[in-house]
Amino acid sequence: MPTQELIATHGVTRRDAARGTVLLHPTDFALLEGQRAAITGPSGSGKSVFLRTLALLDAADDGFVTWRGERIARARIPAYRRRVAYIAQRPAMLDGSVEDNLRYPYTLAAYRDVTFNRDEAAWLAEAAGRGADFLDKMASDLSGGEAQIAALVRVLQLAPDVLLLDEPTASLDPASALSIEALVANWSNADAARACIWVSHNPEQAARVALRHLTMSAGVLSEASKETAR
Repeated sequence: MPTQELIATHGVTRRDAARGTVLLHPTDFALLEGQRAAITGPSGSGKSVFLRTLALLDAADDGFVTWRGERIARARIPAYRRRVAYIAQRPAMLDGSVEDNLRYPYTLAAYRDVTFNRDEAAWLAEAAGRGADFLDKMASDLSGGEAQIAALVRVLQLAPDVLLLDEPTASLDPASALSIEALVANWSNADAARACIWVSHNPEQAARVALRHLTMSAGVLSEASKETAR
């Protein structure tokens, strides 16, 4: 049975109108079910621009994004974002405890059909090396690594199909970075159809977290190597 296409870009382009520069040259890209892709490249090369465009956080100037082969109507963007989760390098945390932060998405209209499960959230935190009391910690007391773990748990508990990870460990110590990698790996291994794109400045990390490797240079996305057999 052929692997299904999840996200694809069709001639997607991004420009900085104020500076008159091209941030992302026309890009054709497809992410299939089960793929783990990594994008490396120098700072300012367009990696984050591309990921935010995939997440529909920033509109493309030309071209379009599809989900499972269909263009995404404006009214369907909330449903798309439920399936495709974007994780920023420095996630915003709300006041209150970690659990308060994890409960927040369930107050949104897009998630009114599901309920918070503390046991599942605790299991996800444990998979990242955090103890049973992690959910009770105050968000203001979290280290950078702990805040990133909390942000990932907040997303993973909602069971997205795709993760878009924008250098989630760039500012973290090696132990915290490995915890984040382990958490994403556990999420991925739980469902063979799940896919992710991990933007990283670290080639060694890219080799650990992905089988498909791409590079970004001056707004041009290139395939660095073919995906090895899964």
